[in-house]
Amino acid sequence: MTGVVVHLFEGEVIAMADRSNGSKDPVNPDAAVKDPDDWVTGDEPPTAAQESYLHTLAREAGEEVPEGLTKAEASRRIDELQAETGRGR
Repeated sequence: MTGVVVHLFEGEVIAMADRSNGSKDPVNPDAAVKDPDDWVTGDEPPTAAQESYLHTLAREAGEEVPEGLTKAEASRRIDELQAETGRGR
């Protein structure tokens, strides 16, 4: 399945996009979704929303979250765990 999946988690919108089809950001449809490798802030620590959602997905998948992930790495791991848990559909 391709497209954009939007999650409301603890009051914050978390948007995940299938980067392979040129999806747009649902919050700002005029903005192209960038690959995490191209993020200017990708090497910064994950946001609080990313951390929280990542831990929720990991718990559902029965996996641990590695320490010291960057914002970009957390985004990729969220995408992987969404696919694994079925939340990304």
